[in-house]
Amino acid sequence: MSREVVLVGACRTPIGTFGGALKDQPAVELGRIVMEEVLKRSGIAGEMLDEVIFGCVLQAAQGQNVCRQAAIHAGIPNEVPAFTLNKVCGSGLRAVSLAAQIIRAGDADIILAGGMENMSYAPYAVEKARYGYRMNNGTLVDCMIKDGLWEAFNDYHMGITAENVAAQWNISREDQDEFGFRSQERAAEAIASGRFKDEIVPVVIKGKKGDTVFDTDEHPRRTTLEKMAGLKPAFKKDGTVTAGNASGINDGAAAVLVVSKEKADELGLRPMARVVSYASGGVDPSIMGVGPIPATKKALAKAGLT
Repeated sequence: MSREVVLVGACRTPIGTFGGALKDQPAVELGRIVMEEVLKRSGIAGEMLDEVIFGCVLQAAQGQNVCRQAAIHAGIPNEVPAFTLNKVCGSGLRAVSLAAQIIRAGDADIILAGGMENMSYAPYAVEKARYGYRMNNGTLVDCMIKDGLWEAFNDYHMGITAENVAAQWNISREDQDEFGFRSQERAAEAIASGRFKDEIVPVVIKGKKGDTVFDTDEHPRRTTLEKMAGLKPAFKKDGTVTAGNASGINDGAAAVLVVSKEKADELGLRPMARVVSYASGGVDPSIMGVGPIPATKKALAKAGLT
């Protein structure tokens, strides 16, 4: 019998920009920070967890099962299982929905779920180097691009998929710039007014001259539509997607405690939200950006909403 699922605690790190404040903090460390904090905020001891599930895309050279690493470093007992999943940009959200599914099926009561990523920390690799080169040079492969930003079926950058969407649905450069500008302005205003303060757990960055406390998202920046209009296309000569209207490359982690309603009531935990429905959708990889459309329709239908 399907059980009701609620969220009882959540937090995130500040979001670091590419090559910014978090560039030297491995994803495992960022995951550890939010795991510790969400347990602290909810008043749940690590041994009460049934499982830990985190999404992470760029796992090259991070070691085995980064979620398990972060969980143990966060003080969660060895007896609590943990695993990492990769659904690219949907990894963290899929971890949360999977946690809800497991709880609804009656296989768990409390699951710590979320996502962790450090795009700045991704290494370079030398393919075919294991057995040596007879002659000539090897080529460095950027794992951040190869594993995270490269459309594997058509062999081009994910930015081209955005160009494909813009062309197919006649989304103009002006409309994209306006949307990007509005997004930047809203983020900047929310930061200035402290709207994100309660959800953020500061990251202490150790340095030769002392520790630095990083507690504010650093990617959003004030700009103007005029400045955005002057940016060159980033992915194709006659394109419309630019560094100003495209999504950013960032570092950070977030966690949420997913609990059955019965267990939350038993422990006196106050729910932040109720999980009503969730869904995934598949589309042609060349227009991957429209994937949320079928997923949203499915989720609304499951919830009896329009």
